[in-house]
Amino acid sequence: MPSYKSEFKLVKKGFKDILVLVPGWAADYRIFSRLELNYDYLYPRHSYPADFVNSLCAYLKNNSIQKVSLFGWSMGAFLAYDFSILNPELVDALYLIGIRKRYDHSALKEVADNLRKNKRAFLYKFYQDCFSQSDQDSYLWFKRHLMHDYLNDITEETLIYGLDYLGTSQLDPQNLKSIKKVKIYHGRQDKIAPFSELLKIKQDAPFAEFVVFPGLGHIPFISPSFQERFYG
Repeated sequence: MPSYKSEFKLVKKGFKDILVLVPGWAADYRIFSRLELNYDYLYPRHSYPADFVNSLCAYLKNNSIQKVSLFGWSMGAFLAYDFSILNPELVDALYLIGIRKRYDHSALKEVADNLRKNKRAFLYKFYQDCFSQSDQDSYLWFKRHLMHDYLNDITEETLIYGLDYLGTSQLDPQNLKSIKKVKIYHGRQDKIAPFSELLKIKQDAPFAEFVVFPGLGHIPFISPSFQERFYG
């Protein structure tokens, strides 16, 4: 299991507010390269679930940052959720993308088994499944700019470690009440976190705002239509 510390980098873009970008499983901060929002960006150059919350708290304290918003995708949505419910006083807004209440342990075990058999083949299919048929432009961008590095550079050890974290993660919608602003974005064609999962969360969190993208999959924020509706 990786025992490194999460490390963060602040990208100043001239805005007064800071957005923490938290990538998901089998990805890193570069997954957000197409995202242009009106925030300075704080992203983990290296992210390890076991110390993510404490390391982010330490970074904010050491750099005299009073408040942030968090943009968590997939596994990163659980990390953003963990940080927010433990430190609501530090959070202006929480944006969750591609979230579900929990992942089934047997399904995670199957993923781990497939990784051990052929990591590259499994990841290739996983990345394909993150995009809908109607969002192939986003998939082609991902394939051109990120897939090669992800297939070659993300280790099996790191992937299994992420699965272990997902096996312990659970979203309790009632805990979101402590956050001032909660918006949840979801692709209607999401194969990784099915739309039915979103409906369960929505039923238990009527106080949150939900934004659905009918033609998009698990990574809706790569599509230009995401930014068009982010502030809407």
